[in-house]
Amino acid sequence: MTSTQPPTAAEYWENRYRERGRSWSGRVNAALEREISGVEPGTALDLGSGEGGDALWLAHQGWRVTAVDIAPSALAIGAAAQHPDDDITWVAADLAEWTAPEQYDLVTSCFLHSSVELPREDILRRAASAVAPGGILLIVGHAGVPHWTDADTTHKGQHAHERVELPTPDDVYETLFTDSPLVEAEWSVLTKALVERIGVGPDGSTGPITDSVLTLRRL
Repeated sequence: MTSTQPPTAAEYWENRYRERGRSWSGRVNAALEREISGVEPGTALDLGSGEGGDALWLAHQGWRVTAVDIAPSALAIGAAAQHPDDDITWVAADLAEWTAPEQYDLVTSCFLHSSVELPREDILRRAASAVAPGGILLIVGHAGVPHWTDADTTHKGQHAHERVELPTPDDVYETLFTDSPLVEAEWSVLTKALVERIGVGPDGSTGPITDSVLTLRRL
């Protein structure tokens, strides 16, 4: 009997985007637009950029963006939507292994959840290390189950479909600074909150979704 090996993270996400084509709206995430609007543009690093909705929005605001994702097919969708004046570098890399080559004025990670193995805590700590002095770190995640999900199959703190952990802003903050080389006193909290927004389901229905939002500034 031959055993079937589970896909690697790179295989899983590349296959997902190849099979589904465009998966997202292409619009900026609401939390990023709210938290970063009005901030003077500089260099930005978008980790887990997917199809590039956030990277494209940042570039339109004048940021010089490096967008990193494990799936080349996802990056290709973003690159196809890029305006000639947009300053975006698209990087296909596994965040479990990739390290930023420099520091940035803004580092963002929005909805970095995965149903396959992902060292999320290590990735977020490296993300913080990539923030330049005076720069901003923005981490956004799912904090609740979408209204279109079957509540009977939901486990507390997990996404019903993929059983991924959904840490709170306090959880994320603690992860960054507990048993970590990061120095808590070097950071100030701009936002640490659960924020509700209206989401649109696959069937077109709308309802509230709760985001976990943590925004820090490096002093």
